[in-house]
Amino acid sequence: MIVLYHLLSITLAVVIDRILGDPRSLPHPVVGMGRVITFFERRLNHGTHKYLKGWLMMLVLLSLSGGFAFILIYIAFSIHVALGIFIEAWIISTTIATKGLKKAAIDVEEPLLEGRLIDARRQLSYIVGRDTSELDEEEISRATIETVAENTSDGITAPLFYALIGGAPLAMIYRAVNTGDSMVGYLNDRYREFGYAAAKLDDALNFIPSRLSGIVMIACNQPHLKRTKRQCLNVLFRDAKKHPSPNSGWGEAAMAAILAIQLGGRNMYFGEVSNRAKMGDPLIPINVHHISVATEVMTRTVYRFTILLWMIGGVWIVIT
Repeated sequence: MIVLYHLLSITLAVVIDRILGDPRSLPHPVVGMGRVITFFERRLNHGTHKYLKGWLMMLVLLSLSGGFAFILIYIAFSIHVALGIFIEAWIISTTIATKGLKKAAIDVEEPLLEGRLIDARRQLSYIVGRDTSELDEEEISRATIETVAENTSDGITAPLFYALIGGAPLAMIYRAVNTGDSMVGYLNDRYREFGYAAAKLDDALNFIPSRLSGIVMIACNQPHLKRTKRQCLNVLFRDAKKHPSPNSGWGEAAMAAILAIQLGGRNMYFGEVSNRAKMGDPLIPINVHHISVATEVMTRTVYRFTILLWMIGGVWIVIT
C-alpha cells in the first residue's frame, strides 16, 4: 500500500510542478538547504580535517531535510490518507523542476532569437557554472542544451526515482545531496576536501537514475529522432562515459544522439579552460532552435519516466 501511495504522490507532484512550478510566493526547501550549507561552509571550511567536516555537514543537512519531510507526512497521514498523499506530493514537487527548467531554457532562447547576445549570456549565467561573457550563439545554444539534458535527470527523474523508493523524505534527501554538490562539490582548492562528501554522495545517488533517464530519453522521443533508436543507443553507450562526471554524460549523450548534434568541447570555469570530450556526431550544426526541441525531449522523458515508475511499482505491489 505504501508503494501505491508513493506512486499517487509522484503523479500528483508531476502535475503540480507542471502547472505551478516553483511559485516565488511560497517557501522552497532548497533555499533552506542552501542556507544550511552556507552556514556550515563559512564556519567549517578552514583549518584541518576538512574531509571530516564536509561529511559532518552532509549528515546534518540530510537529517534535517529527510526529517522535516518525514514529520510533515507523518502528521498529514495521521489526519487522513488523502491529506498525506497531497502533502507528500507537494513536497516531492519541490524537488523537481520541469516547468522551471523549461522556462530557464526559453529565457535564454528568446533573446538569442532576437540577436540580443548580451541578454542571452546573462540569462544563461543563471543556470550554468561556466563563464558566459564571451560565448557566441552556437556556444550559448550548446550550453543551454547541455544544461537541459543533464538536469532532466538531476532535477527531475532522479528525485522521482527516489520518491518511489522512499517517498518524499528520500526525494528530499536526494535533493539535499544534489544541492550540496552544486554548491561545494568542486575540485578547486577551496572545495576539494570540504566538498568531497557532497560530490561522492551525488555520484552514488545518480548512478542508476542517470542511466535509466538516458535510455528512456531515447526510447520515448521517436518524433525527434534523426536516426534509428539502435543508432542513438550506440551513441549513448559509446559517449556517455567520456564525460568527466560518471553520470552527467548519460543525459548529454542521449540528447546529442536524439538531435544528431555534438555536445561537449571547450568551456571556461572560473577563468580556467576545460576541454571536455565531445559527445554525439555533428550531423546537424547546433543552432538556437535546438533549445526548444531539447525542452520538448525533456518533457516527454519526464512523463514516460513516470509511467516507467508505475510499471516498476506495479510489479513490486504484485510480487509483495
